[in-house]
Amino acid sequence: MAFLLVSAYLLLTHTQGAPVENGALLETLKSQVGFFNNKSEHYSAQVRPPGTNRRIPQTIIIGVRKGGTRALLEMLDIHPNIVVATTEVHFFDWDENYVKGIDWYRNLMPFSYENQITIEKTPGYFTSPQAPERIHDMNSSIKLLLILRDPTERVISDYTQVYYNRLESHKRVQPFEEIVIKNGALNTKYKAIQRSLYDIHMEKWLKHFNLDQIHIVDGNTLIKDPLPELQKVETFLNLPSRIMSSNFYFNQTKGFYCIRSDGRERCLHESKGRPHPVVNNTVLEQLYSYFREHNAKFYRMVNHSFDWH
Repeated sequence: MAFLLVSAYLLLTHTQGAPVENGALLETLKSQVGFFNNKSEHYSAQVRPPGTNRRIPQTIIIGVRKGGTRALLEMLDIHPNIVVATTEVHFFDWDENYVKGIDWYRNLMPFSYENQITIEKTPGYFTSPQAPERIHDMNSSIKLLLILRDPTERVISDYTQVYYNRLESHKRVQPFEEIVIKNGALNTKYKAIQRSLYDIHMEKWLKHFNLDQIHIVDGNTLIKDPLPELQKVETFLNLPSRIMSSNFYFNQTKGFYCIRSDGRERCLHESKGRPHPVVNNTVLEQLYSYFREHNAKFYRMVNHSFDWH
């Protein structure tokens, strides 16, 4: 950032041909490159391209955690009419960010042209009690993307992420079964299980948004065959079809699809696709049984069924 500011200083003083007061120049440069001085905010070294602005997202990926939100965002970023916020903003679910106001939120978005849609994703929104109303207050006609996967698989993936995070922090880890089963019964208070109760969370969203404003992406299908799911998103967002099968290739080592665009190939971060623990069949059946009724209710709410256990 210092290098960028110095370079900009030399450019400005050279082109203007006259000295500029340091304070005024610094403020000018900060606004030009999108510099933030709050440590809790993201630093941006973007120089604003002519004809662009930072815009409030027209679409938000609201969840679900461990549902495939990062894969969805990266794949949509292929589309020339989409620009994405690269980090999870947590504006609508964290009070300490929400109180900073809508201008703070806008300034965390990438620069975009008039014909582009800005998308941000924060998986925590789906399960947040406050997020639906807050997003509705910002834009009642916004389009929302929700990517879901089999609830039991999502619980195991949730556990796996925490497991590896604790290992890396040299903290004690517990086997999956010890967390999920308490006193011989399913531990339904376990946060990972709570997050997979899609019907309960969806009910809150449908109090503020029409169902046709929420497009549900099948996370299980996306990782096996990305293109059909992405084409449905293009249609939902009223975008021309620009994402092609040639944009994807299957990585045998990682076991999932990677992205090919703009002459580059890239895969998701190594933390994605980590091996899951082998779970006791009896515990799996308890989870399947517990989610079955919730899944059926969810199917009725969204007028669509999924191939979940």
